[in-house]
Amino acid sequence: MTAVLDLDHVSAGYGPFRALFDVKLTVDPGEAVALLGPNGVGKTTVARVATGLIAPTDGAVMVAGEDMTGAAVHRFRRAGIIHAPEGRSVFATLTVEENLVLSFRASRGRKEVPADLAKAFGLFPALGNRRNQIAGTLSGGEQRMLAMARVLVEEPKLLVADELSLGLAPIIVDEVYENLDRLRASGTALLIVEQHVGHALALCDRVVLLDHGAITWEGPSSDAADRVVTAVFAAE
Repeated sequence: MTAVLDLDHVSAGYGPFRALFDVKLTVDPGEAVALLGPNGVGKTTVARVATGLIAPTDGAVMVAGEDMTGAAVHRFRRAGIIHAPEGRSVFATLTVEENLVLSFRASRGRKEVPADLAKAFGLFPALGNRRNQIAGTLSGGEQRMLAMARVLVEEPKLLVADELSLGLAPIIVDEVYENLDRLRASGTALLIVEQHVGHALALCDRVVLLDHGAITWEGPSSDAADRVVTAVFAAE
């Protein structure tokens, strides 16, 4: 089976600062992988390399067997690799519906917009109740839901989800992860980048533990709980 994503001995950084060291990570079609570790160890850098936002300084980024090292972000998106970054990532001066329409037109075409809107509001009914509200006036959790709706509707080959639980109320985190579970059931592979481990362990097949830019352990989620919790909370 050809991996949907293969980071082959990747190193990366920001100017003189090196953030990743010889990272080897794969995600197979339909698989859910959790990338866990405390703050500041390089998890977001892995997400950015995996989606073309940062080019590695060493190693290769393979997408479905194709070498995409250094390719532009739009090539990753066309290949079905979608990034859901940490933070809210909305157009604050547009309405909820305008945010969605703008995204769906760009990624899927004008004809798909009505069906895509219906699907987005089905995933997150609270957004449907606020479709004419200016996005910048939504709560933080609602803005996160809006950002997630824009990418979940696309059903990519791989969704790289970065710190989805950050700053959200537990009930909103539950809703987001329920939608991720449904997305995975439809065939999308997931790379879940998290600091808080509970939801990620429940959702994912396999865990990769990162510390100081290097992978320190990987294995099935069933074997990971004690090891991962100890490592993450020892660093906090």
